[in-house]
Amino acid sequence: MKEKKYLKAEDVALYMDISIPMAYKIIRRLNNELVAQGYLVVAGRVNRAYFEKKIYSDTYSC
Repeated sequence: MKEKKYLKAEDVALYMDISIPMAYKIIRRLNNELVAQGYLVVAGRVNRAYFEKKIYSDTYSC
């Protein structure tokens, strides 16, 4: 199966082990960032590449 280009709230919730309402908040935040950069977004879904970039940022360190 081809990897999804966009993630739904259910996908984000499973991926991050969080509730669906919290996943929607994260999607909204990421989509707002993309809109500010001039991109078109789909409400309730987030671009997988952008999501993974923000989750696995190179600047994050433990």
